[in-house]
Amino acid sequence: MPITQQQLLQILPNAGRQAGVFVSVLNTAMNRYGIVGARRAAAFLAQVGHESAQLRHVREIWGPTTQQAGYEGRSDLGNTEKGDGPKYRGRGLIQVTGRANYTACGEALGLDLVARPELLELPQHATMSAAWFWSTRGLNTLADQGQFVKITRRINGGLTGQDDRQALYDKALKVLA
Repeated sequence: MPITQQQLLQILPNAGRQAGVFVSVLNTAMNRYGIVGARRAAAFLAQVGHESAQLRHVREIWGPTTQQAGYEGRSDLGNTEKGDGPKYRGRGLIQVTGRANYTACGEALGLDLVARPELLELPQHATMSAAWFWSTRGLNTLADQGQFVKITRRINGGLTGQDDRQALYDKALKVLA
């Protein structure tokens, strides 16, 4: 069953007008990648809600911080050319990061994200990239098992923002029950 704008605002109250922009594309992406049912949808919405500051940011805010400066030259991200770090900063609702991830995501979505990384800032692509990332990391299975902490680790590499993610997840489970 698709989520409504009202449900989305109950889960992500700071989304404001963005809830209306994203609700349709969220439903499309979630349906395409099998993010259906309360457990999967709640986990997905909590994670994208945290990663995007409740749908307000589809591009990583760039300092660069020490961590962001470290993107440059990181071969595990595929950042092998000078300037790849800032060029392939986190974008989309799950903040796809690095040339390698942009390449794989672009191939899956039929977009040239290497040449045009900013396409991930458009609502339909920001959302579809998040659902693609979710699917390719096996996160539906973890959501079905209630393994929310493991989901955070797969998305974040650690547990940054876990309290906020957990609060959003708990709220989403109640709203979508």
